[in-house]
Amino acid sequence: MSTTIPKETLTFFKKLTKNNDRDWFNEHKPEFKAIEAKVKSAYNHLGQLMNTHDQIEKIKIFRIYRDVRFSKNKLPYKTHFGGSFTRKKPELRGGYYLHIQPNNESFIATGFWEPNKEDLFRIRKEFEMDDTEMRDILKNKTFSETWGGFVGDELKTAPKGFDKEHSAIDLIRRKQFIFTKKYTDKEVLDTDFLKEVDKSFKIIRPYFDYMSDVLTTNLNGESLL
Repeated sequence: MSTTIPKETLTFFKKLTKNNDRDWFNEHKPEFKAIEAKVKSAYNHLGQLMNTHDQIEKIKIFRIYRDVRFSKNKLPYKTHFGGSFTRKKPELRGGYYLHIQPNNESFIATGFWEPNKEDLFRIRKEFEMDDTEMRDILKNKTFSETWGGFVGDELKTAPKGFDKEHSAIDLIRRKQFIFTKKYTDKEVLDTDFLKEVDKSFKIIRPYFDYMSDVLTTNLNGESLL
């Protein structure tokens, strides 16, 4: 099993960026498939590392083919690898993502990309009642140095039914609850890169534990499972 991201991954995507058409890709498809196999192996290795401190139910490597039907960008191929790591449902919430792209565009992401309407309301009500636990997680030195603060979409004002003057309105108006961390090409190709990613994913755990507790209970703290 591959324990590193192969150097040719970044080289191939740099070439594909300059030749993003079907003829070129079909000519170089055997090269891509060999790289893809190594990268999938690396993602699976990362999943094994993560399973020592979490329960990963599914690893999904996204296809290179772009869906151009509703996009102005008609280029047929992605110039990156992306893969998600799904936690055991329904008791464990949140997800992980690893993105490998040349020119220092690689990153990892964690959190909640598209919470459904019920989950989003439940999270907002929790912040409305008491945001101290979330603030403590965000203020933790190791956590903040690794992940910084929330990124993602948010409303310009308060959601319907919430007070725009509430002290936790900065949290309540969020639509996504995501953290990201960027990596240089040099860092991606380091032999300890996947270990470092795993370490960063492990540091997110207090946040996932908190959100999992919120999303599996009602406002009285009674289990919904």
